[in-house]
Amino acid sequence: MVEMSDFEKFLLEVRKVPLKRVKFYGFWVDYFKRWLNHDILDYGSVEQKEIDGFISKIADKHEDWKVLQAKEAVQLYLYFISQSKHSAVVIDNGTKVDTVDEMVRIIRLKHLSYATEKSYVGWVKRFIKYCDERGVINPTDEIIEQYLTSLAVEDNVSKTTQNLAFNAVLFYFRHVLKRQITLTQKSIIARPGRKLPVVLSRSEIEKIVSVMQPLDQLIVRLLYGTGMRISECMELRVKDLDFESNTITVRGGKGDKDRVTLMPATLIEELKKQLIDARKAYDLDRKEKKPGVALPDALIRKSSNAAIEWTWFWVFPAKSLSIDPRSTTIRRHHIFVNSIQRRFKEALRKAQIGKAASIHTLRHSFATHLLNSGYDIRTVQELLGHSHLSTTMIYTHVSERNKLGVVSPLDK
Repeated sequence: MVEMSDFEKFLLEVRKVPLKRVKFYGFWVDYFKRWLNHDILDYGSVEQKEIDGFISKIADKHEDWKVLQAKEAVQLYLYFISQSKHSAVVIDNGTKVDTVDEMVRIIRLKHLSYATEKSYVGWVKRFIKYCDERGVINPTDEIIEQYLTSLAVEDNVSKTTQNLAFNAVLFYFRHVLKRQITLTQKSIIARPGRKLPVVLSRSEIEKIVSVMQPLDQLIVRLLYGTGMRISECMELRVKDLDFESNTITVRGGKGDKDRVTLMPATLIEELKKQLIDARKAYDLDRKEKKPGVALPDALIRKSSNAAIEWTWFWVFPAKSLSIDPRSTTIRRHHIFVNSIQRRFKEALRKAQIGKAASIHTLRHSFATHLLNSGYDIRTVQELLGHSHLSTTMIYTHVSERNKLGVVSPLDK
């Protein structure tokens, strides 16, 4: 458990928080830990919905500036404990470094996404803890196999999650420990069976939209109308919307690939209104001289001023500022993906849709409905940004056009 005195030192020396405010940050963190009712082992042990719940609780009793102070205190504390030291490794120049820190450095050097970084670091921390509890100093292939088996047997994780843990540990061994392992995914993890995607009908999507707030309605309809992933939608910049050609450019999508998708004609006016609202947040940040938005690494080196330019601002900016987990800069981020996912689930329940759907189901529905309308699969593949046609082919199994006009003998 991290001592508060260490956290206070971090606030004073690293974050340059005035001494008179440090004790208040400590108060909010203590309050949060008591309210949470479970230990904070690392950054990944606290969910965003728990933070949101705590902020909602204190918002009923305290002024806005205190609520913002509490949110900043909690975010800084979670970032601080995420930097706690684990095991060390000697790198090429003979310097001893923390293995988790070294892994983060390599991930960023390879320009992997923050989602990948957070996921990989979380699984590697769990693996290191697993080894520490068993007194293992130099983990072998056998230990890795035991760890992955324990995930399936004791933690009852899915094959997909088990596979993710394996990839994280494999990255850790290859790039941080500079060791090769002989284990393969096939030798440990059974290949996941093919799952058909869940698809919502147009009427079901409209029912879901009808019970949501206006901004969420726009986001859901945009996801369904373009086939974007939720992360791609939330990361849209003002410059990515082209109202002349009615297209949307998705930049840095899965696999760090750019692509162009269509802009639904029925959403053009709503998107223009959303940009007017986004401009208000942008103007407020500029008036208060807040740090600009996060930028791709290459652009930061080329043009640092781009962070405060309107064209690089978010189409869907968050209502309040938050801490950037990579730079620790407090700036305006886009709307959090988790919050949209949570509200979609709530709307699904309110609309009484009896399907195991998620926000990603809108992407499945987009592809399936295009195939139903007669568009060729190559066009759908390009719009979705799939590298391989085989990935897109899964939608032919749920498309109405794939039934080949077969009629059950019972109906004849």
